[in-house]
Amino acid sequence: MRILIIICLSLITYSVNAQVKLLTLDNLDKRIAKGKDTTYVINFWATWCSPCVAELPDFEKLRLANLKKPVKVLLVSLDFKSKLQKEVIPFVQKNNIKAEVFLLNEPDQQKYIERIDKKWSGAIPATLFVNKKVRRFYEKEFTEIELSNTLLTLK
Repeated sequence: MRILIIICLSLITYSVNAQVKLLTLDNLDKRIAKGKDTTYVINFWATWCSPCVAELPDFEKLRLANLKKPVKVLLVSLDFKSKLQKEVIPFVQKNNIKAEVFLLNEPDQQKYIERIDKKWSGAIPATLFVNKKVRRFYEKEFTEIELSNTLLTLK
């Protein structure tokens, strides 16, 4: 019986951990390149950022509204890697976030900021809309309507 409980707890832990993956910008670039006709909505956020947390439900609504369309919502946490197990994963689980969630695994903050967008000051929330034709970066908090309208302008 003990072994069964240990196996169940391990599976639960694995499924929660699988929900938040580490991501490098090289991995992100490769994913976008393979996206063909996909539009990516990539939100940069952190668990400690109140405006970021406030807008996350709107990204989830955007994801749900576009399930059958070539649109992917990616949530990229800028929390420290050391916070993954004790803060980011529990936050994602508690808030029932179903979008793909990543923790950015880049050592040099200034380099990744410039690589994402040269005009980015580093403030969050920030969102990148990107597909094969368009790349638009916004350093602001979005509402549900603004997200939908911005997505519509990319087509």
